[in-house]
Amino acid sequence: MNAVSAPSRRIAVYSGTFDPITLGHEDVIGRAASLFDELIVAVAVAHHKKTLFTLEQRIAMVAASLAHCPQVRVLPFEGLIMDFCREHGACAVVRGIRNLTDFDYEAQMAAMNRKLLPTVDTVFLLPQPQWQCISSTLVREIAKLGGDVSGMVSPGVARQLQVINGAAQR
Repeated sequence: MNAVSAPSRRIAVYSGTFDPITLGHEDVIGRAASLFDELIVAVAVAHHKKTLFTLEQRIAMVAASLAHCPQVRVLPFEGLIMDFCREHGACAVVRGIRNLTDFDYEAQMAAMNRKLLPTVDTVFLLPQPQWQCISSTLVREIAKLGGDVSGMVSPGVARQLQVINGAAQR
């Protein structure tokens, strides 16, 4: 009698600094989550960048923004994303592509990641057109200058940006 093995869970990783998470990120995450059994949103420690929010704040904002997605886990990470994928049994990395500049960079990263861990594929997703112009960098700058970012981030993230920018202006 042959034992039928249970199919393995298909786990993907979507990584970034999420400083802050935007509606474009949320769009890509929601669609990626529907393609895999589990999606791990890996929030980067980002030693190479000066972030507006701490790692803990970024993880909390991402988790709150994605609370409605039960198949999504939010975890911190540092180091190589392929090491993180290996550690968590991921079969894919998800990357959002807004434009050709993103594509050029992400294609190079995908090729290098493939050399590091050939068993992990990279899946590119385009955000919906209304989100393609949004980046965390632009959101931070607009919020810092007192602009309205409510159409670019979730309400909780908008509140956090108001708090941190209000504190910075004092």
